[in-house]
Amino acid sequence: MQTRRFLLAGGAALVSSNYALTAFARKGHTQVRPAATAAPQAAPVAEAPALTPVGPVDTAARWACILDYDSGATLLEKAADERMPPSSLTKMMTAYVTFTMLRSGRLKLDQTLPVSEKAWRMQGSRMFVPLGQSIPVQDLIQGMLIQSGNDACVVLAEGISGSEEQFVATMNDMAGKLGLHNSHFMNVTGWPAENHYMTARDVAYLALRLIHDFPEYYHFFSEKEFFFNKIRQENRNTLVVKGLADGLKTGHTDAGGFGLCASSLRDGRRVILAVNGLASSNLRARESERLLGWAFANFESAKILTKGDVVEQAPVWMGESQTVPLVVGQDFTMLLPHGWRNATHVALDYQGPLTAPLKAGQPAGQLTVTLPGGRQAAIPVVVGQDVAALGIFGRAARRLHL
Repeated sequence: MQTRRFLLAGGAALVSSNYALTAFARKGHTQVRPAATAAPQAAPVAEAPALTPVGPVDTAARWACILDYDSGATLLEKAADERMPPSSLTKMMTAYVTFTMLRSGRLKLDQTLPVSEKAWRMQGSRMFVPLGQSIPVQDLIQGMLIQSGNDACVVLAEGISGSEEQFVATMNDMAGKLGLHNSHFMNVTGWPAENHYMTARDVAYLALRLIHDFPEYYHFFSEKEFFFNKIRQENRNTLVVKGLADGLKTGHTDAGGFGLCASSLRDGRRVILAVNGLASSNLRARESERLLGWAFANFESAKILTKGDVVEQAPVWMGESQTVPLVVGQDFTMLLPHGWRNATHVALDYQGPLTAPLKAGQPAGQLTVTLPGGRQAAIPVVVGQDVAALGIFGRAARRLHL
């Protein structure tokens, strides 16, 4: 095995030596997540700082998680796997199930659903659906996501599944399929209930899946206001109203405090924030804005290797050419903290010399990127061009020469 080590100028990747990064694969959407801890009964005072790859960061949030959308990497976490009362952040899962029904054709945006007395009597935030009338699904979605209407959620649940209880069963089944193993739902609204919980990491990952899986419906989260029943209500997500985020949701209960999940796209990078357990709506808005700014300011996404880049001229045994280029097998783009670019080491490992015949694209080894703290990433290396084997006389001449 031949190994060459060198410093990769202009490239690095995200590392965290203190906690596991959450991986998001476009195919399979795999998550590796630690076990959750029990949810407290009330929002306690935040004390410990959040953990980040660039050091601790103070935040007033009791629970927090920030994800990079493209890589799925965790940029910040604080009690991110502790069960918490999610309040109206629950409606993100209600929306996911609703969007799934729309995608399958079992539900239409212009379809109308009847308002039951149960829905009409819902307390808390409402879109004020009239008893006995039928409301278009699109209006109900807007009422649920813009006005955070508890009544809208119940109308959707009853219209889709026949009852809120049956819809909740679908939500829990969907949570399992998505890998949200630290989440469990007892209702569609987030109304306080025993055994109803999520974690900040699950909230952030659910937001990631909503954006990725349903781009045709994501715009509902970004609408700034909605008129219904002669009532105008503004989006409760202040970051959306201010143009600092393009979704998703807010929430509040006495047990969970004030929470928010937001996604922001700046200069081609998308960041997802989930916080909860804040003391007021004003603090929720200020802290969310500050943490989003921190995430964009402290990390960069860099394409550090391009498919086809030549990394070595490898010796060839008994080939018409005595060397062959080894090239990067795929584009390699990763998220990294600012200042880590020149601290990244790369090792090329391959079994040499390579024996002819060789075909372009044939696996030949790998580049191992080693980051500060010891975390590694592997990139495949392949043969860059065909190399034919020498004929019998050529082999004899080569052996004689050697």
